Amino acid sequence: MEHVQEYPPPAAPSAYPPLATRVSVIEPEYCYPQPVDLAVVREVLTISEGKFAVSDINGNIMFKIKGKIFSIHDRRLLTDAAGNPVCTLRHKVWGESTEEKDLIFTVKRSSMIQLKTKLHVFLATNPKENVCDFKVEGSWLERSCIIYSGESNTILAQVLNTLFLRTIDAQEAQFESVLLGKDKFMVAVYPNVDYAFVVALIAILDGINHDDDE
Repeated sequence: MEHVQEYPPPAAPSAYPPLATRVSVIEPEYCYPQPVDLAVVREVLTISEGKFAVSDINGNIMFKIKGKIFSIHDRRLLTDAAGNPVCTLRHKVWGESTEEKDLIFTVKRSSMIQLKTKLHVFLATNPKENVCDFKVEGSWLERSCIIYSGESNTILAQVLNTLFLRTIDAQEAQFESVLLGKDKFMVAVYPNVDYAFVVALIAILDGINHDDDE
């Protein structure tokens, strides 16, 4: 019996409904018209420092996240596979650099009770912050979260703790699921959604979770 990694299983069109407009936060180049499925592996270097490697379903590195776990002064850097900076993730502000003029978005905790996560994301173009531009809900501890557009139920991406394997034998192909751990998980990004932005939110979620553990 042979196992060939394929995640997620080929989806019906309704499983990844196309958005009416492209969701570009960091750069339009990170918006694909098809779903983007990512594998995230977190390596803990020390108690206060860690890094991520983000790859596509073929194992090709797409992003790296390096730096200390968030504190008031610490920051993380999101780079592409070649090491070119994509954005800086700093406690309380996230953008291309640490200058106010380069601010892209801010993240505020709406609720984190009973092990559930709820974050509100505000773009720099929304200074009044009366209504969030994005929200994140779920359980980061269980690696099960959903990123929504604003206060709507429109899903932009999902963090999943399950990997799907296609089982190939002489008779037929079937799908089976494998439960992953807290240091390895999958992210399903919907069509026309900025997947670099989604990866940045993953790093922020991890930083917030680390703060709560201290």
